[in-house]
Amino acid sequence: MGFHIVKRDICPLWKRCCFYLAAIVAALFIGALVLLAIGVDPLEYYYQMFTMGMVGNRIAYKTVMNYLRDFVPLALTSVALSLAFKMRFWNIGGEGQFIIGSITASAVAFLLGPSLPMWLTVILMCIFAMLAAGLYGLIAGFLKIRFGTNETLMTLMLNYVALYILYFIGETKESWNFFLQEGSLRPVFESFASLGSFPSIPIGDKFQLNICVILTLLIGVGIYVYLKYSKQGYEISVVGDSMGTAHYAGMKVKRIILRTVFLSAALIGLAAAFKVGTVGVLSTSITNDVGWTGIIVAWLAQLSTPMIFVVAALICVLQTGSITAAATFSKVDSSFANMLQGAILFLILAAEFLVRFKIVRVKKGEKTNE
Repeated sequence: MGFHIVKRDICPLWKRCCFYLAAIVAALFIGALVLLAIGVDPLEYYYQMFTMGMVGNRIAYKTVMNYLRDFVPLALTSVALSLAFKMRFWNIGGEGQFIIGSITASAVAFLLGPSLPMWLTVILMCIFAMLAAGLYGLIAGFLKIRFGTNETLMTLMLNYVALYILYFIGETKESWNFFLQEGSLRPVFESFASLGSFPSIPIGDKFQLNICVILTLLIGVGIYVYLKYSKQGYEISVVGDSMGTAHYAGMKVKRIILRTVFLSAALIGLAAAFKVGTVGVLSTSITNDVGWTGIIVAWLAQLSTPMIFVVAALICVLQTGSITAAATFSKVDSSFANMLQGAILFLILAAEFLVRFKIVRVKKGEKTNE
């Protein structure tokens, strides 16, 4: 008697949902065991985390505003990465592209902001951030189609190039470095909030809805339509399924790869412009790891644009809620959310395996239809 792994013909939706739900519950259970091990009540911690400390809080509106500020770049970056992933171009360079977009948008604010209206400065911040990040992403795309290099390795290395450029800017006090405060004894990034800042829509007496939230949702709808109903979206799917089939169908594969890589990186640059245009200052931690977390979000959502927004919203609850809970439970670091994300990712991948395959018991001498 033994066990064989057999591919499923079809997995019903209800069973698939059960697998995914079980994976999430199992991840929360693992987290609960960790909390118990350090002497923290997991029910109380999870309550604080999932409510983000808003229950009975008079300034809960600020928590929501901070939550949306983190949600926008994560959701848009995840959507951008999914474009390249659908084409099986493994763009691991979201961090670097985000950094290049942030630096460019900030430079536009400093250089053009004093002489232009703020609305025009903001638009130029977005345009130049998209161009800079898109061209930065094209480096790996060009090397792949020209020399057959591995895009995973190239985009990964380019992350560190961009990171050290940002460190250089943040640590070099020279007359040319307009990113830093002039009168400060140590290197401190200068704020440009008065030069280029995205407007907000007042809702009620205190809550301010940043326009970037609305723009991000509209871009998500546009990408969904682009992928599902446009010729270019169909070409991305064909290239992702089989590059040989795309060549046979007469598609210009190299052009499709370059176009899609540029669009993916440009959208990450736009997410960066949204971020710096909201906080109003550049920093060495400006990405908040959205390039890495965006990969997790895209894969958990199975590259589905609507699901990316759902997963990004839940991941932001974990991140924002864990920071809030960490203020209540001093024994738990705010990075607990990262551990929980990792557990969810690996268990979701295990659930995905069970969705596609099943384990059957086979008696000795009995054959299976594999």
